[in-house]
Amino acid sequence: MSRQLATSADQIESRRCPDGLDPSKLPGHIAVIMDGNGRWANARGLPRVMGHRAGVEALKTTLRLCNDWGIGALTAYAFSTENWSRPGEEVNFLMTLFERVLQRELNALESEQVRIRFLGDLEALPPRLQALIADATERTASNRGIHFNVCTNYGGRRELVRASRRLAERVASGELQPSQIDENALAAELYTVGERDPDLLIRTSGEQRISNFLLWQLAYAEIHVTEVCWPDFGADALLSALTDYQSRRRRFGGLDGVMPDVLGS
Repeated sequence: MSRQLATSADQIESRRCPDGLDPSKLPGHIAVIMDGNGRWANARGLPRVMGHRAGVEALKTTLRLCNDWGIGALTAYAFSTENWSRPGEEVNFLMTLFERVLQRELNALESEQVRIRFLGDLEALPPRLQALIADATERTASNRGIHFNVCTNYGGRRELVRASRRLAERVASGELQPSQIDENALAAELYTVGERDPDLLIRTSGEQRISNFLLWQLAYAEIHVTEVCWPDFGADALLSALTDYQSRRRRFGGLDGVMPDVLGS
């Protein structure tokens, strides 16, 4: 584990069971839209890429906090299908950053029993990054700690189209009858198969939209929006989001005390 990561872990260790949180009412799965890296950098007179570097540190801290506080899964929106339209220099930097972070942090993730998966159209990524992703996924597949899902070249609409095509192919081959297609059948064709749906979506930098992120899976998620830019997102901001979450009354379209099975497996 790197010295920087060890320092962060030591700091987080002192924050176990934060005052004011009910451990029995924590979300099992948090999804985050990490917005504001560029704005954070611009406000400091820095290049946008420096915001992305700072955003990586915020993600590492958030992952450790979630793991330490008993959150079962964290899904981060790292790179969308629309992000390819950004300047080529920025896209290339992000691809290189993904590679370096994976190389640098994989041993620490393994030692802490983090299971990492990458969700999205991975075939469009640079071959070297694809190889690193495959290695990281394989090496952590049996880990029993927090599930860490990194949405990379991901788009919610594209995911639903992909799932629909797979179901259509199964029908065409005679493997599946149209009458057998239900919510469970479609969910089984999503990138997130095997993961429970997020209970809480956090979006930073004040933006109030879901930006083509987990369109199916967020159907009943509570949404917390904060003005904090992602590089400044830390323990206090996460605690605020969880406190907000625990103040909500989740009825899933039903009545108090009656919770339908809508969370997924």
